[in-house]
Amino acid sequence: MVPNGKSPLSPLAQDALDALARCLPEERELTYEQAYSILDDEEDLGRPSAEDIIERLYMNGHLYEVEGKLRLTDYGSE
Repeated sequence: MVPNGKSPLSPLAQDALDALARCLPEERELTYEQAYSILDDEEDLGRPSAEDIIERLYMNGHLYEVEGKLRLTDYGSE
């Protein structure tokens, strides 16, 4: 069992999560388009790959959605 209850991430997914956290705006949320753009710029992921990573992060509890925007779940608070 993972200590924080979240599924372990692949290295690619962890790199993507780190990139999203580094580029997180002051309001602490991202549109999907911003997230895709960050993953393209920072991790050289095209749109299909970025969509897949975002979906995996969401399904594993690392991201959540509020009113159509993405937020990171307790990132870096360990």
